[in-house]
Amino acid sequence: MRVEFLGTGGALTIPRPGCSCRICAQARERGVPYSRTGPSVFVHGPDVLIDTPEESKFQLDRAGIGRVEACFYSHWHPDHVMGRRVWEALNGDFVHWPPRHRRTRIYLPQQVAEDFRSYLGSWAHFEYMASVGLVEIVELRDDQTVERNGVRITPFRVAQRYVYAFLFEHGGKRLLIAPDELYQWQPPDFVHGVDVAILPMGLAEFDPLSGERRIPAEHPVLRSEATFRQTQEMLRRMRPKRAILTHIEEIDGLSHDDLQEVGARLAADGLAVSFAYDTMVVDV
Repeated sequence: MRVEFLGTGGALTIPRPGCSCRICAQARERGVPYSRTGPSVFVHGPDVLIDTPEESKFQLDRAGIGRVEACFYSHWHPDHVMGRRVWEALNGDFVHWPPRHRRTRIYLPQQVAEDFRSYLGSWAHFEYMASVGLVEIVELRDDQTVERNGVRITPFRVAQRYVYAFLFEHGGKRLLIAPDELYQWQPPDFVHGVDVAILPMGLAEFDPLSGERRIPAEHPVLRSEATFRQTQEMLRRMRPKRAILTHIEEIDGLSHDDLQEVGARLAADGLAVSFAYDTMVVDV
């Protein structure tokens, strides 16, 4: 399996429109790996996409990915679904009549399917795209797995019950992709020791380099979002062979260079962690 990080930003991508901070200015000047688009990962082999942020059309084009066999959605939040029109652009035939559309299979874990019916008009949009032959909607039960090109894919809920992570298994290798929302998550035994674990970085409640507090202790976001320190504790319990952190928020004020330094300090402390960037490719 080969993992390609199409987008490694969070709800606030880098640069953020109208922002002139050091991080955003540097990203505008230098581009990748300093700039970050919305959260999305593509797994080559099964040719599976995880989530479609607003920049999905741009991301797939930049990566040279001309066909997506299947897509799994992790949850309903806008930074993970609002690029869903990518299926019209990628699969639609606007030349021939009758049209020769391609079709991507859309896998919706149980709670995601329920939430798509309630939020952001996602279900109505997918029903329309299915009706014209651009996608095929597949709803999954919580105990259901999928096999694509010999790769076994198991969606499972994390602590926040509306969010799913995904375990990919092939040829004795295991890949964990947990796109977002790991607040209060305790990694289950079946993901311990995976070959590669991809997790969201978590909010920088404290600056990872200076140790200074960045988010006030009374801020309500700390009662719903995992922090970077909490993510480190998850990794210490899980003990993956390789850990890669993504979903890196602009508000944390950390550049690509800063994160390289953070990774070096963590390695010196016995925790091998790297930070993803747009276009990064990793073999499992």
